[in-house]
Amino acid sequence: MRYDRESAVAYANRWAYFRNPEFFDFSELGGDCTNFASQCLFAGSGVMNYTPIYGWYYINASNRTASWTGVEFLYNFLVNNRGMGPQGEEVELKRIMAGDIVQLKFKEGPDFNHSPVVVDAGDGTPDTVLVAAHSVDSNCRPISSYSYRGIRPIHIFNVGT
Repeated sequence: MRYDRESAVAYANRWAYFRNPEFFDFSELGGDCTNFASQCLFAGSGVMNYTPIYGWYYINASNRTASWTGVEFLYNFLVNNRGMGPQGEEVELKRIMAGDIVQLKFKEGPDFNHSPVVVDAGDGTPDTVLVAAHSVDSNCRPISSYSYRGIRPIHIFNVGT
């Protein structure tokens, strides 16, 4: 099934500075960025993966997978998923497209900390790739405006059904 990038970006633009009342706001519980990214991915894919533990779904704040709200868990789901839901691959920034995810690392160590959604891929450089995000709410923000130590672009290439 095709990933609907336009719907993912429209959702990101609509909710970048607001919270969709259908989803819990995790801002006070470690951040809302990956929850927001998952909502955008769902807007573009239209399907969740209800596999316990290793899937990707949200029913409510206490009935969801770690991949819905956790940066590393979302990465692992996207790049390993060959079942239902969005399927992704890590790519160079110049291959990113609107509706994809760009994860950022702010600290030393192996873990990434932020999952902004690409709303405009520009020419694939940090100055022209624009993102929307929660936690520090933003829209059309250049990747270069973040002070990051690592970048992990994730291209959504398919939606499994």
